[in-house]
Amino acid sequence: MPAWWPQRRRWAVWLSCCFFSVLHAHVQNELRAPQQVTVTGNRQTQQISVSWRGSHASAFDVIILRPELNQTAFYVTGLSANESGGRQEWEWTSPEPLECTSLSVQIRSREGAATGAWSAPAVLPGNDVPAKGGFQFYPQDGVMAAGSNGTFCCVLAQGLRLGSIRYGSTLLEATRLSRRSYGVTVTRQPPSTTYGINVVCQDLHKSQVAGTVLFVGYAPLLTDLQCHTEDLVSATCRWKRARNTHLRGKRRTRFTLNHRECPETQFTDTEMESCASQVWEGNWTLEAVNPLGRFVLRDGAQMEHRVRPTPPLELSAEVSAWNATLRWSWEHAAYRSLSLVCQVQLGSGGNGTKRPFAGVGLRSARLLQLHPDRDYRVRVRCGARRNFFEWGNWSRSLSFKTHMDVPEAPDVWMRTDHDNSAHVVWKPLTARQSHGRLTSYQVTWRSPGEMAGGRTESVGPRTRTLPLHPARTDGSTRITATVVAKNAAGASPPATVVIPLGGPDQTVVAESRADATERGFALVWPERADCGYVLEWRDALCWRDCSVEWLRLATGSTEATVASGHFQPGVKYNISLFSCSSKPLRRWHGYVRELAPSGTVPHLSVSQQDSDAALTWGVMPEVGRRGYLLGYNVYLDNDPGVALLANLSGEGSRKYTVKGLSKGTYKFTVKAYTLAGEDVGATASITLRLLADWLILEILTSLGATALFLAMVTFLCYRKRKWVKGAFYPDIPQPKLNDDWSRTQGPLDVRASPNHLVRVVEKPQVDSFKEVLVVIPEEDEDEARQDDGVTTTTTTTTAATTAAHRQRPSSLRRHGTIDSSDSSADSGQMDVFYTGIQTSASSRLSPADVGRPASLAPAHGGGYRPQRQAAPPGEDRRDGEPEASPGGGREASPGGGGYKAQTAWRSDSPGEAEERPTSLGSPGEEERAAPPSLGSPASVASTQFLLPDGEAEQPGREKRPMSVSAAAAAGWFTNLLSSAKA
Repeated sequence: MPAWWPQRRRWAVWLSCCFFSVLHAHVQNELRAPQQVTVTGNRQTQQISVSWRGSHASAFDVIILRPELNQTAFYVTGLSANESGGRQEWEWTSPEPLECTSLSVQIRSREGAATGAWSAPAVLPGNDVPAKGGFQFYPQDGVMAAGSNGTFCCVLAQGLRLGSIRYGSTLLEATRLSRRSYGVTVTRQPPSTTYGINVVCQDLHKSQVAGTVLFVGYAPLLTDLQCHTEDLVSATCRWKRARNTHLRGKRRTRFTLNHRECPETQFTDTEMESCASQVWEGNWTLEAVNPLGRFVLRDGAQMEHRVRPTPPLELSAEVSAWNATLRWSWEHAAYRSLSLVCQVQLGSGGNGTKRPFAGVGLRSARLLQLHPDRDYRVRVRCGARRNFFEWGNWSRSLSFKTHMDVPEAPDVWMRTDHDNSAHVVWKPLTARQSHGRLTSYQVTWRSPGEMAGGRTESVGPRTRTLPLHPARTDGSTRITATVVAKNAAGASPPATVVIPLGGPDQTVVAESRADATERGFALVWPERADCGYVLEWRDALCWRDCSVEWLRLATGSTEATVASGHFQPGVKYNISLFSCSSKPLRRWHGYVRELAPSGTVPHLSVSQQDSDAALTWGVMPEVGRRGYLLGYNVYLDNDPGVALLANLSGEGSRKYTVKGLSKGTYKFTVKAYTLAGEDVGATASITLRLLADWLILEILTSLGATALFLAMVTFLCYRKRKWVKGAFYPDIPQPKLNDDWSRTQGPLDVRASPNHLVRVVEKPQVDSFKEVLVVIPEEDEDEARQDDGVTTTTTTTTAATTAAHRQRPSSLRRHGTIDSSDSSADSGQMDVFYTGIQTSASSRLSPADVGRPASLAPAHGGGYRPQRQAAPPGEDRRDGEPEASPGGGREASPGGGGYKAQTAWRSDSPGEAEERPTSLGSPGEEERAAPPSLGSPASVASTQFLLPDGEAEQPGREKRPMSVSAAAAAGWFTNLLSSAKA
């Protein structure tokens, strides 16, 4: 580093310090505090103006304080002020009235981020200073724009506290501005009424009140400025207010035309306002000003293009019966040379027309085609014919009445009733036709047999018809009638009609149905008459004093539409077409609109025809039809609802038969119907009963069928008698005896065989409610023995015991079933007839077969078993015990052994019964070859009918005894066949 380098650096540092010192002194000189700060206020506009000196800065900071509470009212930085005469000026609008509180203003200079010192405070004093200690409210009588925000303040008196501040009826929330001042703000204020809005402030104790009347409205807004002339010298300008300003009185809008103030007008905002100028200037400027703003309109034109005449004056009229001459005068003499066009408005009876007239200086107009004896009202307005601008105002109205004239000829026609009485009828004359108030009608008529002139009769002006009475009707065919109307001006031309005495209904003409439309009846006909037509229509159901309407048609007409305000729906009308000579040409009938029938079918009756119901009814009256009758509906009106039985089309269908009905009550309803619907219906009821001859026929038929059936059964039984006898009552075979029974029989030894064994299985229990076999006591056996583990008891039965058995009554009671066992092998050919044991009448037991005693199997194991029992299954037989065989006395069976009882025999066919031999041999042979028998095979005296047991060959199934009823039926049938056989 050179030696001189430190020295240079010290010099650079010193120079920099000097530069910044000078620069700082310059900046401090430029940003010094503003001097001579002054504040002034405009309390009407709530603006303050601030001015100061002593600063050349480009921007300033301004702060506005409320000094009592040290509140910042406004603060802005970087403000650019306007310089005027070496002073800086700035304006600011306060949101609160300047009277509310004092304001302190301070200003300082700014250069970028550098700021100077604040100036000394400049104070704008308010009305809350101690020098003004009263109760105050600001602003007073203020005017504000609608939709803007308004701020109000209340300055309390010394020592008072705020109670409330109200805007109309709304309570506002107040903000404290100073020790005594409070402010409120209302946003988006609506327009006030004409009398303004009350804003009121009260202290806490409501001892003092202060307030103001506030007016809220709009600045003026105008439209449609037009200037015209009426006298061809001056000008009148008119305009419209586009909106209501809501400001009146001293706050109203003021107008100036070409800088000349216009007089105040009382027009509303929807009406035109005007301002006059004494001379035509060609160009006009209209200015409107109120406390909230200013509005300007401009217009310009040549006078010849803006002529609007004044209304005519002094109207008068010269009147006749059919026209009038109207005259008037003008206010300005300049109109005598002005080409004018005028309108005359002519009104009468609520109707009005406008008739145009034109001319130079027009002062009169002739009104033609008026009507006699009519009141008229007229008025006139005019406009410039060249360069027409607009119509002038209407003149005052003038009323006049035209003179009377003779009436027009009345429209005359005829009417003939069904009793051939003739009437002349005419239409009443209208006010236009009568030409004045009518006084009477004069009717003259004559028939061909009368003298010339005929008969004349005068009737009142309200009369519309007159009956005619010809002097002589012999040979007369028509009457000629003439009608004349009269008023104060004279008589009308005569009107004539020719009336046939026979009446038009007696002439045969074509008749058809008329087609109805919304307007009436559309009619077409091919005929053509040389003198025109008359269409007549009347109520078809009217017979006397009927109302008749007619219409006259021009010559050559072939179609017409008949319309009348008197047409009624559901009413039938007859329409007739006549020539001008009253000759009928064609007829129609029809309804303008059909309705459902209003009446019911008459004379509805119902009668019974066997099982049918015949309904009949009468013809539906014309008065109740109200349309073209299409037919009838027949209903069955029984529960659960109404059912349609038949639809009978055609008016002539007036009977119906309901077929195939059963006994009972029936209700029938018959309804007539048209295109519009049905009537309410007529009802008839009938109760169907079986006829006596029908009942007798049914009884005879039943008896005949029964007799025929019995005859057929008898015939078939007779033809098949052999089969019936073999099937139901075969021959009982005679017993075959092995011994010779021809010798005299001795006493029967009924002692038991030594080998007769009876095994007592269990002691029977006697049931008093069932029939059982009564045990007959027997003598004790002399000996008892035991064989193969079976205990047997030998019982000796004596003849006396047998006799006692025979003497037992037939109604012996038994319990269970007794099994009869056959004799042991040692008993040999012992035959026993069990004749001493009988059953009751309701249930008899058959004796055992000859050579084969009956075996009664017990139902529940009671009674006794046969002498020999088969060994139980699985038990070995001991030596010496005989085996069961078909020919032996012991038979093995799964059900307990022994042989089958009487109920176990098997039925064979009749053929097999005849082919099998009968034998009284051994039980085995009998069991194999014995024929079936309807009686007991043990006794020929037995009447017990044994039915085969279907379970005999089924050892595994339980054996069931014959029931009591089955046994009784078998006995009855056996007796029947036995009697027949005998």
